[in-house]
Amino acid sequence: MSRPVIMTVDDEPQVLNAVERDLRQHYRSTYQIIKAGSGAEALAAVRRLKERGTAVALFLADERMPQMSGTEFLAETRELYADSRRVLLTAYADTEAAIAGINKVGLDHYLMKPWDPPEERLYPVLDDLLSDWMAHYRPAFEGIRVAGTMWSPRSHEIKDFLARHQIPYEWIDLDADGETRALVESLTPGLRDLPVVLFPDGKTLVKPSTRELAERIGHQTTASQAHYDVVVMGGGPAGLAGAVYAASEGLRTVLIEEDVPGGQAGTSSQIENYLGFPAGVTGADLARRAVSQARRFGAELVAPHCVTAVRVGHPSRIVTLDDGTEISCRALLVASGMKVRRLEVPGVEALTGAGVYYGAALSEAAMCRDQDVFIVGGANSAGQAALLFSRYARSVTLLVRGPSVEASMSHYLVTRIAEAANITVLPHTQLTEAVGTSRLEAVCLAGPDGTTRSVPASALFIFIGAAPRSDALAGVVERDPQGFILTGPDLLSGGRRPQGWTLTRDPFLLETSVPGIFAAGDVRHNSTKRVASAVGEGSAAIGMIHRYLETV
Repeated sequence: MSRPVIMTVDDEPQVLNAVERDLRQHYRSTYQIIKAGSGAEALAAVRRLKERGTAVALFLADERMPQMSGTEFLAETRELYADSRRVLLTAYADTEAAIAGINKVGLDHYLMKPWDPPEERLYPVLDDLLSDWMAHYRPAFEGIRVAGTMWSPRSHEIKDFLARHQIPYEWIDLDADGETRALVESLTPGLRDLPVVLFPDGKTLVKPSTRELAERIGHQTTASQAHYDVVVMGGGPAGLAGAVYAASEGLRTVLIEEDVPGGQAGTSSQIENYLGFPAGVTGADLARRAVSQARRFGAELVAPHCVTAVRVGHPSRIVTLDDGTEISCRALLVASGMKVRRLEVPGVEALTGAGVYYGAALSEAAMCRDQDVFIVGGANSAGQAALLFSRYARSVTLLVRGPSVEASMSHYLVTRIAEAANITVLPHTQLTEAVGTSRLEAVCLAGPDGTTRSVPASALFIFIGAAPRSDALAGVVERDPQGFILTGPDLLSGGRRPQGWTLTRDPFLLETSVPGIFAAGDVRHNSTKRVASAVGEGSAAIGMIHRYLETV
């Protein structure tokens, strides 16, 4: 198998040779290094690489080239290599062009000349970009294959599980692949139990649970110890931040996640306002980075498991998992986030996973090519999904109950949606029914005048908010009427500490009504529902846990 390519383009031979020299010195064992002296020469080479099926990992182009600028060249490459990383080499005066390129051509980074020493100013940037690219790289396929039918709800769940874990897999549609269909029918006569997951070593799983699949692909599904310093409930941004900080500070830490690390943020197709990522970052990528960081410091991540009950021991706090396992800890951080609200509309439940999906369902995005997609919701997650699906779908329609999306969506998303030619926003519009037998075929919509109409639809994605995932804490810590966990000053009534509080101090800012149990992120009362805020709370909670542990 040929190595992926790094291509560098510059019209100044001396600069071009210097870049090539530095790239070869650091990357020649993993990548082919190809150079070109102009945009036209480079494009011809790119087309030849595409014809041969050779992957291009990264383009590094100088901005100031005659006939074709670096930005123009990088824009042309998107048609042939949409997923390659793109870096612009600029002079100080070209900074504005580089910033504009972030939005116009999906520029991933720009580097200022000179880049010496490369160990400090070139390699760290390219290492990070190439690591991201490699996480999504799909070479000639030699991995997991998932065989099922397009509109099988369980097939969708398995694909989504693998996609959110960023595990490469090949989808095989049994309605179109007769050879594989014959193999699968030998495993499950009449295709009763789908999907079938086929592994490179020849082993198979028939209609596996996510836990069975997680075990088979080598994920940790049980805790290695019975007692920890810190147990973290939930693997969203707050929980992952808590695990990183706790483990990095020497606390024995285990994180329990009932689905896939990343939480709701992990399903986001693009987070564009998170500090440090000027070109944006997908929720899955952010979660992947955080998981790697937590494991590097020694934290255990156990999934998929949910905490079904919490009880207070002395001095431990004990959590019970859905398989009956109990884990005790000195301090508990509840960062369980939110669970999506189900849409109580006729037809939705029956067609969930067969054209109707909750969340962005990234595994289904490419399946929407040239289709008509509808999205219910008007907040940021709905806007991000609309922009994602607009890259594939013929049309994307946002169904919004209110008068507009301006009040509930970030300005940058509102602007981008307004600029997208194939996105339509329908205000004062509600979904009244999802129509179809084995798959979604149409949606019924009620407009502002109350009249209802039926519109053909290929896919429906639902973003109608979420409720706190705090049932395991019911009767243990104080919650507000909606189920959000009360912490810190919200527990004080008339200057009085919460009932049953036994310590001589007030609860810490992120501490619940039970000493040693803390809450962070979306599950907490009055939290700011933003990724950065959740990360901040998760890390801050560990500082308070240290202060608590000093007193017990």
